[in-house]
Amino acid sequence: MNLSDFDFDLPEALIATRPARPRSSARLLVATRDEMRDAQVRDLVDLFRPGDRLILNNTRVLPVRLFGTRQRGEAVAKVEVTLLDPTATGWRALAKPLRKVQLGEVIRFSDTLSASVAEKSQTDLTLAFNLTGPDFDTALHAAGRMPLPPYIAAKRPADAQDNDDYQTVFARHPGAVAAPTASLHFEPWLLQALADKGVDVSEVTLHVGAGTFLPVKVEDVTTHKMHAEWGEVTPQAAAEIAATKQAGGRIIPVGTTALRLIETAALATGQVQAWRGPTDIFIYPGFRFAVTDALMTNFHLPKSTLLMLVAALMGAERMRQVYAHAIANGYRFFSYGDSSLLIP
Repeated sequence: MNLSDFDFDLPEALIATRPARPRSSARLLVATRDEMRDAQVRDLVDLFRPGDRLILNNTRVLPVRLFGTRQRGEAVAKVEVTLLDPTATGWRALAKPLRKVQLGEVIRFSDTLSASVAEKSQTDLTLAFNLTGPDFDTALHAAGRMPLPPYIAAKRPADAQDNDDYQTVFARHPGAVAAPTASLHFEPWLLQALADKGVDVSEVTLHVGAGTFLPVKVEDVTTHKMHAEWGEVTPQAAAEIAATKQAGGRIIPVGTTALRLIETAALATGQVQAWRGPTDIFIYPGFRFAVTDALMTNFHLPKSTLLMLVAALMGAERMRQVYAHAIANGYRFFSYGDSSLLIP
């Protein structure tokens, strides 16, 4: 299974830099093994059945992109930082320019927020902030910007509108540095309409990491090592999923993050159990799905692990057909783009 099997040509014009407004007006490509049809996200009310259960990732994205300064004598230099994940000694982070930042020096991000460089490697550093707890959260939200994906950040800087656009309407638990983007299409009225129809919802938490954007660098994709992300399936969510399965309803994760988490929680027994901890599950063709019956997901980067997950669910050839249809019909791609409903 070669990396080139998951490559495709995407016109630059199809990379979305802003989401559809309203959210539910985004296009939705509905694909089964045998047919495809064009719809909109708002049509989910007609596409789902009473007794189906959606799995939503309720992680909340933190504004982890920070712009600060370091000072040596009279010389002041700018430093751009992107926080990755908390550690025992602070926050692991990327920095530009990394090579010029020295161990022990202080970077100031605002009048209230600063950090000292506690550790440094060739690829990243660890920052020990001057604040903790709610004080840190308040200062971070005042100083930080949303960590837009590289393919958007290369086209425009993050702005105040991204604080809303790059957050789901049901985000609850802070910890992600990237959004569960399929969920960005939901609005309160749509969730209520689905509930009124008898479609159930369970929430899980997977704090999406920056590693979701890392390219696969090995030609034999089966040797790729996934980044780890922290997640939790509560006892309540596990029980709800089991009850839906027993009643004959479909389990439909919204986004690859929710899918990866529930499949992780089912690895031991084939049924979802209450679970919490880091997961580095890598789903590629040949994977046997224990829980997932369908998937709502956006359109993914060429050669990405997310595209491999889609191929595992739908089959590699069907995946190529779905993406060819999306490109030919002008669907918008990636985090702020359109979506698909994949029913194997």
